[in-house]
Amino acid sequence: MTTLISGVQYSGRWNLQAQAQADAAGTWPKPHPPYGLYVWGLNNNGQLGLGDTDDRSSPVLLGSENWSAGSRAVFGGNTSSGAIKADGTIWVMGANGQYQLGTGNSTNYSSPVQLGALTNWLQAAGGNYHTHSIKTDGTLWTWGRNALGQLGLGDSGATSRSSPVQVGALTTWLQVSAGYAFTMGITTDNKLYAWGYNAQGNLGLGNTTNYSSPVQVGALTNWASVACGQVTTWAIKTDGTLWGWGYNNIGQVGNGATGNLNSPVQIGALTTWSKIGGLTASAIAIKTDGTLWAWGGNNYGQVGDGTTTNRSSPVQVGALTTWSKVGATNYAALAIKTDGTMWAWGRNQNGQLGQGNTTNYSSPVQVGALTTWAQVRNDNEGAAVLSIKTPN
Repeated sequence: MTTLISGVQYSGRWNLQAQAQADAAGTWPKPHPPYGLYVWGLNNNGQLGLGDTDDRSSPVLLGSENWSAGSRAVFGGNTSSGAIKADGTIWVMGANGQYQLGTGNSTNYSSPVQLGALTNWLQAAGGNYHTHSIKTDGTLWTWGRNALGQLGLGDSGATSRSSPVQVGALTTWLQVSAGYAFTMGITTDNKLYAWGYNAQGNLGLGNTTNYSSPVQVGALTNWASVACGQVTTWAIKTDGTLWGWGYNNIGQVGNGATGNLNSPVQIGALTTWSKIGGLTASAIAIKTDGTLWAWGGNNYGQVGDGTTTNRSSPVQVGALTTWSKVGATNYAALAIKTDGTMWAWGRNQNGQLGQGNTTNYSSPVQVGALTTWAQVRNDNEGAAVLSIKTPN
């Protein structure tokens, strides 16, 4: 199905680049003013941006309501985080010893600082100590640690970057996701690329060789979305099938078995997968019927099925058919329903479930009483949560 919105043609799935181009032309419909950014969870390096290093166990509004509600406009790394504002500027906070904030120095910041002066940032993803971001012109930029080639700049070792550097010359990047020390990206022609650490086969290239530049995964041009775990990868194709590969010691790939896989394998036979999110060693996904599924490591209850038993195949989380978006931290899962409520489960050592306590939960519990949540971070590193709420 192809739809024409304000002169921009895009098919079926959300086309971020088309949105960005229409935004620049002033033709994309904007039904709401800028959105509010809320933060909670781990804050030992100031990654919540609240000016201190105290954890928060309930959502706290960060500054004014001037943030973007775009997909992947909030992101987090192991000890840092960031968000994109409605004006296209990007702001970062937290630890910076590996240059993961991209500010040109190694100074930690416990309050948001603007990264450069550009106003064309669209989305971003945080790895362990590296960050990637896509601009509205479809170019991909990166900064931070590069010991294993995770920046994709053709080198590795002691070659960290303290400021954003463009990855290659492509202007067709659509989505990016980051793992421990590797990165996956999809272009507008639905090609899937991988680079960085690959000892567990997590790049999906049929080997365990590290790569310091983007390499296409196979020859297919039907990849729709991708999510990284710590060293495991999951992706959905345009036909709605679900695939996984990489580290699989406890069944986190989801194919019903254990043992590492260095090439994509299909998870089940269904063609109704819609959204995917990656935790450290677990995954959560939504089907087109609005049901929520999870699998992998479950030692903190992060699968959400009321147990702490690892699952090597997808299991349904509850019986509801109203799930719309997924999010993740290292060992905690988050999801938003169609009614705008947010739910969380898994590890809660630093209050990352937003319950006002530090109790783990093995089934979804509602985060507050709000019905206006729009987005939540979807990165597997760290335990700080950033989420976007619509204006009241």
